[in-house]
Amino acid sequence: MDEERAEHRLERERRTKLDALRQRGVEPYPWTFPGRVPAEEVASPLRTLPPGTEPGGPERSVAGRITSIREHGRTAFLDLEDFSGRIQLLARAEAMDGPGFDELLALLDLGDLVGATGTPLVSRRGEPSIRVRTVVLLAKAIHPPPEKYHGLQDPEARLRQRYVDLLASPEARARFRARSLLVREVRAFFDGAGFYEVETPILVPVASGAAAQPFTTHSNYLDSDLQLRIALELGLKRLLVGGFERVYELGHIFRNEDLDTTHSPEFTMVEAYWAYADYTDMRHLMEELYHRLALRIAEWLPGVPAAGQAPELFEPPFATVDFVDELERRSGLHDVLAMPREELFRRARAAGATVPEDSSTGTFLDKLFDHYVLPHLARPTFVMDHPSVTTPLAKRHRSRPGRVERFELFARGYELANAYTELNDPEEQELRFREQLSQRGEEGYAFDADFVAAMRYGMPPATGVGVGIDRALMALTGTASIKDTILFLPTRSKDGGGAAGEPRGPVA
Repeated sequence: MDEERAEHRLERERRTKLDALRQRGVEPYPWTFPGRVPAEEVASPLRTLPPGTEPGGPERSVAGRITSIREHGRTAFLDLEDFSGRIQLLARAEAMDGPGFDELLALLDLGDLVGATGTPLVSRRGEPSIRVRTVVLLAKAIHPPPEKYHGLQDPEARLRQRYVDLLASPEARARFRARSLLVREVRAFFDGAGFYEVETPILVPVASGAAAQPFTTHSNYLDSDLQLRIALELGLKRLLVGGFERVYELGHIFRNEDLDTTHSPEFTMVEAYWAYADYTDMRHLMEELYHRLALRIAEWLPGVPAAGQAPELFEPPFATVDFVDELERRSGLHDVLAMPREELFRRARAAGATVPEDSSTGTFLDKLFDHYVLPHLARPTFVMDHPSVTTPLAKRHRSRPGRVERFELFARGYELANAYTELNDPEEQELRFREQLSQRGEEGYAFDADFVAAMRYGMPPATGVGVGIDRALMALTGTASIKDTILFLPTRSKDGGGAAGEPRGPVA
């Protein structure tokens, strides 16, 4: 309560300053600040000069948020931050035009956005600075920033108020800048490999292509229920039927599941499909992709140890293990492919899995793998040739009965890519979908009849892969939770009554 009262007092003081500005005819929220340049553009050349240097040259204008104010008699030092970095504003009473020095300090607060114009110099302490001639308020901050700009300490508050987390934490801003650059780099990689970027529907009659519970809504125009897509796969494969040979899509996926350290109900994925190639070709492509991303992340985040280590960690070739052999080695089980379904269920439950008893055989094998093998996959590792019961959309292995041609790439204990040699036999695909319909567990694949109809026109041999962008950023930067790689996440309201910021009552 004391903190709340203090904040209310500070807000009242800031509103009083706001009123004082308006009474003097000063607009505290002006429309623009022309001519500004990034702070780093001014600061960078100054870092090579000795303390006390005034290089001369034209005046420069910068704009950003005030993060520190220090007074020394008739001189004040203000730290200004923008997206590019930080620069010091050196304000001397005798050198300022417009509003006086005393008025400036009386009306400014930490967190205010200002524009400043003056001459660049290096302070006597070696700080890149601008001796300001004018300072203009661009936006008065009514809410004070987090204490001492150390960032939000409450994890829930960081998710609920990401904008405060970003303004208070240079590290968070740098990480999400790196995410933006990573997305750009992923696109450049697939473009350079001859893939065409396409867009497929988000609202679909049947959400399939993965084992997940979809979100549902209703179309008034169509007078029918629709689902949000849970994967990009089936739409992109339809394009292979239509004559495209290399396609990819980067977009949002929606799965009605929990939010934890590696899962989110809404996340970003890139899926790519490559005709006339197989999963071995895709394996090499994934090694190239992750090594390229690792090199870039080290450039973008030079002060982050895990980012600096990423190029070595993701140096090809990656390790490979066999799904069944590694599961049996780690668990002590024997001949798991021949185990009765009831025995697999009992073993999965003994390993801590909470899946329903009517789940598929493949689900039980996956849960056993997650328990016994996954914690040991710290370095990038391809897990190869999964049991056919785990993967209804992959082509059967050409030489290993009971297996499919599939790999998953794991690192740091979670999945980073999932790829198949794609099943392109429509009759076999329909049979596998129908087998899924008899299983009532949570991990089934929905039957998309239109996709099977499309396959009957002939789908070329192909390979495909899915890569989660959020997890890729986690692995490349050593970030502990997916919550710190997605800008805006659904969160419970403070009173536990639904998503924060959303109206009460039923919504589609």
